[in-house]
Amino acid sequence: MCGRARCTLRADDIPRACHRNTATVRSVNMDRYRPSYNASPGSNLAVVRRDDAASGDGASGGDGYAIHCMKWGLIPGFTKKSEKPDFYKMFNARSESLSEKASFRRLIPKSRCLVAVEGFYEWKKDGSKKQPYYIHFKDGRPLVFAALYDSWQNSEGEILYTFTIVTTAASSAIQWLHERMPVILGDKEATDTWLSVSSNSKFDTVLKPYEHSDLVWYPVTPAMGKPSFDGPECIKEIHLKMEEKGTISKFFSRKEFKEESNPEESTHGKSLKLEPKSVKEENESEEKLETPCSAKTVDYDLKSELETFSHEGETKCKTKRDREELVDSKLKTDEIVKPRASPAKKKANLKSVDDKQPTLLSYFGKK
Repeated sequence: MCGRARCTLRADDIPRACHRNTATVRSVNMDRYRPSYNASPGSNLAVVRRDDAASGDGASGGDGYAIHCMKWGLIPGFTKKSEKPDFYKMFNARSESLSEKASFRRLIPKSRCLVAVEGFYEWKKDGSKKQPYYIHFKDGRPLVFAALYDSWQNSEGEILYTFTIVTTAASSAIQWLHERMPVILGDKEATDTWLSVSSNSKFDTVLKPYEHSDLVWYPVTPAMGKPSFDGPECIKEIHLKMEEKGTISKFFSRKEFKEESNPEESTHGKSLKLEPKSVKEENESEEKLETPCSAKTVDYDLKSELETFSHEGETKCKTKRDREELVDSKLKTDEIVKPRASPAKKKANLKSVDDKQPTLLSYFGKK
């Protein structure tokens, strides 16, 4: 729904934007009007309404109109004087139920008005995150919304004028962003129909989505979600970071075959070139990757080369390995048969063994 808008128009430009520039338009409370890049419910905005106090019937666009500063967020006239006004409760009115709710039904005959803004904001929900977009006309002309207004008197006797913006289903071009949008009156004929009080006026014919292609949008900073954030930064376009998403299986399959980007691998002095696999072989590889033994997907030719290399090395070192295994087995047997001696005895035994071994001097001495 429309809950934020940009209205930085000058006061004298608003009647012209609403196609009410054929005669002088009376101003009411316009000293309260404050242009804003981030207007929210409770803000003072200018609306154009019929003026019964002025001359003319107000049906043809001549005299009989007023530009009136009101607060955004309808407070029905039957609200108790002691109640505190809540401007967020009725800042929008669904066009489909205008004639059903008492708050709106009694306003349709004589309390229809126009709201001119330069653009409005809408949020795109993405899980827990919300990204705001600024929506406006491509050529920069103001948007004119259909609205209803009412007056309420508080306990102090002050009369407060408030309004609500009428909404409808979103257009086909903007449905991806939100399911609702304001009723946009795109030309003078539409504004005349909405403001007309004649008995044969079919005001409900304008309560439809705006389907023209001149309505555009772009993302803006999430900081403007705070009503206190105001200024040109609210409508500055930002660039969103697109995150690439993929399944776990795709992630592992890409990692497994990433090495194939190197066309040649050197193994035992030979150059191996990995040929591209057929669709069938690639599917079989992906099935193997889904099992815990995905490492077995190594190419068979590469495996055979490694086995040949290992066999040659094994033949050359067979004699040495056999001799080492014989010595190791003897040492293990001795350790099992003989009980382990204490460190002191072991040192003594080692010394006695060394004494019994013939030395080089004893060998020459015997001769």
